[in-house]
Amino acid sequence: MMTMALLIAGLCSFTASAAERVMVYAASSMTNALQDVAKRYQLQHDVKVVLSFASSSTLARQISQGAPSDIYLSANQKWMDYLVDNRVVELSNTTALLGNQLVLIAPQDSSIDEVLLDANWGVSDALAGSRLAIGDPAHVPVGIYTKQSLESLQLWSKAKSHLAQTNNVRGALALVERGEAPLGVVYATDAQIATGVKVVATFPTESHSPIAYPLALVNPRSDAAQSFYDYLQSEQAAAIFRSYGFEVN
Repeated sequence: MMTMALLIAGLCSFTASAAERVMVYAASSMTNALQDVAKRYQLQHDVKVVLSFASSSTLARQISQGAPSDIYLSANQKWMDYLVDNRVVELSNTTALLGNQLVLIAPQDSSIDEVLLDANWGVSDALAGSRLAIGDPAHVPVGIYTKQSLESLQLWSKAKSHLAQTNNVRGALALVERGEAPLGVVYATDAQIATGVKVVATFPTESHSPIAYPLALVNPRSDAAQSFYDYLQSEQAAAIFRSYGFEVN
């Protein structure tokens, strides 16, 4: 009888422990910073933070189809609005968390050191028969911002036939890091953590929509999720985000 009681108690304890898990879906550009934030949080709390990174659009669609996300961190407002409009997330459970900048990068050993981003820039000549690495402008946030900016600068018509489109910003970064693309467009924070690239231009902020990272508490019924959601807005988390180059709202 005692053995059975201990077994039941152990199973109950295991179930309670297993329940203390927070599933976070976040944009690829958040990878390094959010890993550090989660690591710091887990040192202070008996909770397992599970991180899933991909394009904001991919994650939003997965969440809308019932994926077990507790928290969602998007790289643009469009996909947060998508979840709110589809009544997957309550507007009251969202907040504007971070900001970023859009930059043009080249491999570290490239002969290109600086690009003047205006209508006179010879995109095709700069690419020398190769491709400009960007996120897919149809749905990837960094690609959406890139298209907006290139259109504003009157460069889109020159660039659109020379694109290497990727599924997320880290894909574009990788193409340039490996030397498979001579130029690419990523966030400033991605360029900061990469060792094999350099920034050759920063896109004017007025040339594209504000780069916003809205945060959502997808599962408000979870106390563990609520706690980590609050922590992401804390000064401790803000210090880590700033160290990676993010603008904290």
